[in-house]
Amino acid sequence: MKISKLVSNLLDSNTFILQKDSEVLIIDCGCKLDLVKRFVGGKKVAGILLTHGHYDHALYCNEYAKEFDCDIYANENIVTTMSDPQAFYSEDGSNINEFCHFKFLNKDGQFEIGNFEIECFSLPGHSPCCEGYLIEGNFFVGDFLFAKSFGRVDFVNSDKQDMLKSFEKVKNIEFNKVFSGHGEESTKEDQIRNLSLYKRFLTR
Repeated sequence: MKISKLVSNLLDSNTFILQKDSEVLIIDCGCKLDLVKRFVGGKKVAGILLTHGHYDHALYCNEYAKEFDCDIYANENIVTTMSDPQAFYSEDGSNINEFCHFKFLNKDGQFEIGNFEIECFSLPGHSPCCEGYLIEGNFFVGDFLFAKSFGRVDFVNSDKQDMLKSFEKVKNIEFNKVFSGHGEESTKEDQIRNLSLYKRFLTR
């Protein structure tokens, strides 16, 4: 599987393009459609995964779904986040109320999209709709974890206690690399080493 990263002009958020055989899987939708179309080329887009519902990661999701004729997979709590302009955090105060392309995830588990085998995990804290996706040892976590930090918990609907529980949960998930919603990737060793520091910061 080939993993490519596109960086958007929305707070430098990451959109990931995963290619396996002739199919593509898109993770997060902060990059403008034209850029993604040029990168995807003529490959079939099997589906879209959203890590959470903030505008810099989800703004163009319906445009992608319509263009590539595919479904969007996301935590079921994303409706509350994206339909609320305050929680969506868009620069112009807009929100998203169209969810006809969505397939909602309501529990941890495994599923397939085309040639891709995916394991999903609810990781609330930064937002109640945060979802992590484990694909061939690669963990796509949005704004839950960064290379040397973690997602803010002072946003609308953020929850510090939920974040602490998610820190504990991730310790028991088997992965090799973390691909974050901003910045560079990191390893599980990096994250396990940092989690105790993050926990101390949130409980001081």
